[in-house]
Amino acid sequence: MRELIVEADGGSRGNPGPAGYGAVVIDAATGETLAEAAEYLGVTTNNVAEYSGLVAGLRAARELDPTATVRVRMDSKLVVEQMSGRWQIKHPAMRPLAAEARSILPADQVTYEWIPRAENKHADRLANEAMDAGKRGEQWSPSQSTADLDAGRAAKQAAPVEGRGELRDQPQPARSRTTPAGTPDTDDIRAARNVASETPAAGAAPPDLGTPTTFVLLRHGETPLTPQKRFSGSGGSDPALSDTGRDQADRVATALAARGTVQDVISSPLARCRETAAIVAARLGLDVRIEDGLRETDFGAWEGLTFAEVRERYPDDMSAWLSSPDAEPTGGGESFEAVAHRVAATRDKLLAAHTGRTVLLVSHVTPVKTLVRLALGAPPEALFRMELSAASLSVVAYYGDGNASVRLLNDTSALR
Repeated sequence: MRELIVEADGGSRGNPGPAGYGAVVIDAATGETLAEAAEYLGVTTNNVAEYSGLVAGLRAARELDPTATVRVRMDSKLVVEQMSGRWQIKHPAMRPLAAEARSILPADQVTYEWIPRAENKHADRLANEAMDAGKRGEQWSPSQSTADLDAGRAAKQAAPVEGRGELRDQPQPARSRTTPAGTPDTDDIRAARNVASETPAAGAAPPDLGTPTTFVLLRHGETPLTPQKRFSGSGGSDPALSDTGRDQADRVATALAARGTVQDVISSPLARCRETAAIVAARLGLDVRIEDGLRETDFGAWEGLTFAEVRERYPDDMSAWLSSPDAEPTGGGESFEAVAHRVAATRDKLLAAHTGRTVLLVSHVTPVKTLVRLALGAPPEALFRMELSAASLSVVAYYGDGNASVRLLNDTSALR
């Protein structure tokens, strides 16, 4: 019986954001590329794009030969495990796509295999060509494609050794990838973020976690506004640390130096974070890199006011802000939803650039809480249910198979 290989991928620049998929069908015997498919999907999530690529690839394979066996190869562990039946599908947006994929060919004709992202370059490139075309207001067409035949070479590498039924190369734990548009992302980590409730089905083998990328999240030390509990975001006076804040930073620096695990230091551009980061980095013998995506929320007209003052002056805006992540503070401030998109994109970029390392991120209340919330898959209102003290430490570990683990939250032991 003829065997076809389907390699598929999808991506989203912003997650959710402008998205596209790519799929390629390969003759397993010769490594020849038989069909390509790609499409810009508009604004959606990475997981929807990946499943859409799978559906397109299976359809293309069926058109070529509905009797062929099909080996699907994808670098999304989430999709592979779900379609193989080892992980449950709980996210409502994924179920119809998975059902559609299963309906294209009989189940006994299709198998699923996880591959490293390096072996999925052809489909990845097609997906990004589709997103690039969408950005130009166009639809992807084969004439626009610059994809080479990486898939053919990958198919030959994965072909059975003559006289044996085993593969030459076994897949290794997933790493991160970077989209051609310059927006780095970590595919399986993004999958865990969007479908945080997806867990292996009962009896399934545990995932291979490997070495995580660890973010040590440090909220800056106190400023003169901190004990007064005033809104202090990226649109205000940009206060420096107080004497208490500098002492706090020094104490945290001592604690982190004793641990000796931090390898890189990255800070928000605001003065209180840069000063905190400089004190810690000096003790660790490291340089500080500035990342704009770690800045605090812009609180608009609320900057410098207490919660009670905002409630008194802008009661309707305050009520809306507490009720919806899309609501903006008065005067054109930044909504929690906008912050979440910014922070998620920053996280993905940093994960791609610091894979397997321990990185100290010096930031603010909202970005730190957002990173924790996204790691937990918690709803936006969870931001109001976390305590985050000045100069506190929190830790999130990100694994290559798509899991994120919150290891520490609001630790202030270094200050005591």
